[in-house]
Amino acid sequence: MEDHSLHPQSATKASGKMDKPLISRHLMDSDGSLAEAPIEVPKVGILGSGDFARSLATRLVDSGFSVVVGSRNPKRTAGLFPSAARVTFQKEAVGSPEVIFVAMFREHYSTLCGLSDQLTGKILVDVSNPTEQEHLRNHESNAEYLASLFPTCAVVKAFNVISAWTLQAGPRDGNRQVPICGDQLEAKRTVLEMVRAMGFAPVDMGSLASARELEAMPLRLLPGWKVPAFLALGLFVFFYIYNFVRDVLQPYVQQGKNRFYKLPVSVVNMTLPCVAYVLLSLVYLPGVLAAALQLRRGTKYRRFPDWLDHWLQHRKQIGLLSFFCAALHALYSFCLPLRRSHRYDLVNLAVEQVLANKSHLWKEEEVWRMEIYLSLGVLALGTLSLLAVTSLPSVANSLNWREFSFVQSTLGFVGLVLSTLHTLTYGWTRAFEESRYKFYLPPTFTLTLLVPCVVILAKGLFLLPCFSRRLTKIRRGWEKDGAINFTRPVDHALAQKTSHV
Repeated sequence: MEDHSLHPQSATKASGKMDKPLISRHLMDSDGSLAEAPIEVPKVGILGSGDFARSLATRLVDSGFSVVVGSRNPKRTAGLFPSAARVTFQKEAVGSPEVIFVAMFREHYSTLCGLSDQLTGKILVDVSNPTEQEHLRNHESNAEYLASLFPTCAVVKAFNVISAWTLQAGPRDGNRQVPICGDQLEAKRTVLEMVRAMGFAPVDMGSLASARELEAMPLRLLPGWKVPAFLALGLFVFFYIYNFVRDVLQPYVQQGKNRFYKLPVSVVNMTLPCVAYVLLSLVYLPGVLAAALQLRRGTKYRRFPDWLDHWLQHRKQIGLLSFFCAALHALYSFCLPLRRSHRYDLVNLAVEQVLANKSHLWKEEEVWRMEIYLSLGVLALGTLSLLAVTSLPSVANSLNWREFSFVQSTLGFVGLVLSTLHTLTYGWTRAFEESRYKFYLPPTFTLTLLVPCVVILAKGLFLLPCFSRRLTKIRRGWEKDGAINFTRPVDHALAQKTSHV
């Protein structure tokens, strides 16, 4: 029985032109003209007629392969495949090709046992993926199970992390890699060449025992984002409750004013910049801690603590979540004047001004403060946008290490400084006004300043010559205990024998 929905990312029939064939069917003559290649077009078989099998056939045909598809009902499924692919019965499909893709579910492998004689000596490429329950229940991978059913075949695991849509649309940047594993080197080499011919980048993962790890890859839901997401959610809940107590609950309890209408927009908009600002500082705090540890230990050859090592590895995700919160804050800020409550406040302010017989309301200090505050906020958001864009694989791959480090480290620190100035301009003198301490709680912006100011001060200290020179020596291999010393040779003969690094 064939797999009709092998991969969760099922693809529809692709429209438009596919990428040009990656295996040329012509060769260059000695006079420079094109001539037909005398070699035969490589033939590949596919067992299965589901979405992934159709996308695989389309990609193989456009890459210059001759494709024959084995199906239980070839008349019904022939119209779903490219016209260049031949659709026939399974027994006929496995006759001539040396490489056969098994695009079927695990429970259907046993239906192929009747073809064991025809499959002898063939290369079987297993592209299946188990469900999460199947992965936990079965102790062996789908590929290992297939190999146990057909011991005379060379089984290779490949293409299970590629979606049907990616196969049809062609490789694009981050999804170019195709992990491959298998026990027979020649069979694996053949599949590696096919993967390259199809425009992907093969990654040799070793023996077939690695197939279980490969099949677990599609089951993971954003594994590198769980800790940063919970961190961002925890910060959001904390600051939301804190702002609720200060700006909604306190006026209701002490003054009898109903401010609960602020919960959906105003309180959220006050919370988002707090989360974005703290998350941005947490991107650069582990680097400060790592530098302090290296200075204290006097070496770079000792491992960081596990918690710090994991923190360093999650900086990209934390930074992107910071940008996400900052972008939401900008959108919410644009929506503030659209609220009905804002319009009522403007009308009430105008009425109060008329009743007070004031024809002109202008506070020079407040005007300048808001102008500077908004300008710094726009600059900080623009810097964060640049950091987010350069973290994309397609952009990062186009930068050399110095350019990438300059954007992510130097400009990122500039963004943190701009965000700090933006926050300080917002707070202005409010931290020194007694009326701002509602329920004896300090203004929210004072809490957010703690970690960023520590990071900025520490970065400034590390720029001092007494720290920067020592840190540079450590990162170039110097050690405090003298295990590695950089000394100049005394005599000329010794200098000639010394190798230059």
